[in-house]
Amino acid sequence: MSQTPISPTGHRQRLRDRFFQNGIDSFQDYEVIEILLTLATPRKDMKPQAKELIRRFGTLSRVLDAPISVLLDVKGLGPGNVFALKLPHAVGRRFLFEQASGKDYLSSSSTVKDYLTHNLKERSREIFMVIFLNGQNQIIKMEELFEGSLTTSAVYPREVVKKVLDYEAAYVILVHNHPSGTLSPSNSDRAVTKKLQTALNAIDVEILDHLIVGGNEFFSFADHHLL
Repeated sequence: MSQTPISPTGHRQRLRDRFFQNGIDSFQDYEVIEILLTLATPRKDMKPQAKELIRRFGTLSRVLDAPISVLLDVKGLGPGNVFALKLPHAVGRRFLFEQASGKDYLSSSSTVKDYLTHNLKERSREIFMVIFLNGQNQIIKMEELFEGSLTTSAVYPREVVKKVLDYEAAYVILVHNHPSGTLSPSNSDRAVTKKLQTALNAIDVEILDHLIVGGNEFFSFADHHLL
């Protein structure tokens, strides 16, 4: 006697019910991906594609951070599915930014670090960011300025100075990630910091810190007396 196949609609309803009852922590990574994919393809079983994405990229965060062009190469995914995958990551980034924006950096430093971790820990290339602060140490803006290996030739002080003047910032915090996960600053990291210090001192703007993001951990130049 053949068994009645499980309805994708019924399965998705059970997933939704589980989310409302127990939250996202009750889901495996592939189930989170499956729910997102079904937002764009409501009448199709997307579990195989969800499992394939986890197999290919390894973790939920790496799936969500994968380039659009790479996601579109996965069999069974269309632009609508990729949009559904990319949107939560972008919303989360904006939410964390708005939680910290306009607040004193010291009182909101844990939120800032959540934002930086969310934004940088799974990136495959080095990203150089600047946090711009006003005279009351309130966050004006957090912005990615450069991408690629952090060298003195890849980071342009004039671009940083221009942004500082545009935002009328009094202080800045430099941030970049180490995709390898290591936290120790390289000679290039130290050289870039000194180069920017010289440029910003000329316009009476102080670098409060330079943070290196490695996975979920941070290295602080200020804490290690390197500024």
